[in-house]
Amino acid sequence: MRKYLLFFSLLAPMLFWAQYLLPNEETVFSFQTKNGKVMSLVKDKKNEYIQYRFGSKDHVDMEFPSARNKESWKQFTYSSYHRGGGKQNAGMDLNYLTFTKNNYKYQLYRTYSAEDESFSTGITVTDSKGKETDITGVYKTIKGCMCNLEDTEVKKEDFGS
Repeated sequence: MRKYLLFFSLLAPMLFWAQYLLPNEETVFSFQTKNGKVMSLVKDKKNEYIQYRFGSKDHVDMEFPSARNKESWKQFTYSSYHRGGGKQNAGMDLNYLTFTKNNYKYQLYRTYSAEDESFSTGITVTDSKGKETDITGVYKTIKGCMCNLEDTEVKKEDFGS
């Protein structure tokens, strides 16, 4: 009986992550939110597609886009800005990835400001009337980096456009 309990205790986390990461995929960027949800941006290891997933530890509530194909890359826009020089130069590192689904704009973000040494991550959801809802991420749970999108087929946009 102990063997089975040990086996299932080891298997449970794998089943959880299996929903968020398929065998042919790798994580580009992920984090947990303050309310216990998981955001995971994944891509096929051969760059066949990219996909956003969000939900609870037991269930993926939203996937975007639904089709896993080459066209998926065109549905995301990445922008970033980096200014070095530390506190005296107001150094910062800003990374954003946006997409639109059902008239809602989703913006994943990861930011750092040297002035106050602040870090933040999360998702800003904007409805068609401009009302914003911020889903705050737990910075220390970040895996990966949106910066890895620089060399992919994701649309790039100049910062502030």
